[in-house]
Amino acid sequence: MPMANSTFTILLGGNLAVTDRVRNAIAGSRVIAADSGMRHAVELGLIPELWVGDFDSSDEDLIARFPEVERKTYPPAKNETDGEIATAEAIERGARRLILIGALGGERSDHALQHLLLAMGLAERGFDVLLASGDEEAIPFLPGTKTIDLPKGALFSVLGFSDLSGLDILGARYPLKDFSLPFGSSRTVSNVAEGPVEFHLKSGKAMILARPHDFSGA
Repeated sequence: MPMANSTFTILLGGNLAVTDRVRNAIAGSRVIAADSGMRHAVELGLIPELWVGDFDSSDEDLIARFPEVERKTYPPAKNETDGEIATAEAIERGARRLILIGALGGERSDHALQHLLLAMGLAERGFDVLLASGDEEAIPFLPGTKTIDLPKGALFSVLGFSDLSGLDILGARYPLKDFSLPFGSSRTVSNVAEGPVEFHLKSGKAMILARPHDFSGA
């Protein structure tokens, strides 16, 4: 794998359903694991170039399975999560696109929320970010245009992290044009894709959450 590759997959400790969509998203990327996120390397058949964390949630069998992977150990009493440390390591190694696998769901809702906030902060710094669990995907959405290739009938939502203005949603069952969404409104929750969905935004910041295999709204 060429070291110039600027796409990094970060393996985090949340849930993962291994799907073709996940495999296609991470294909050819460099990989860094954050503590117990290394278990996803087993499921995905990956060998990360780095494994970081305090290793308080990685069992000895998992550690013994990857003796060749470089490890950076941090004390449990640290100021950042293992995921934030792994992301910083990727950026130091030249990352421009970050795919956070295992970022959604799991036992810790505080960690899942922090991953969404981390992703938004990274997007504001100019990084291209995707969060995925296999069942769900999340993409930070700042002013501009974004297109997400979703199967017809798949559920998606737009969650405003602020007031939104000039929101267009095209290619959906419930399209919007030049819409203003107050912060906290649920108006843009549970839409249905008619195929690839195109989003435009004039001001504000949001998170697009999609369930590419969920057709319960169809």
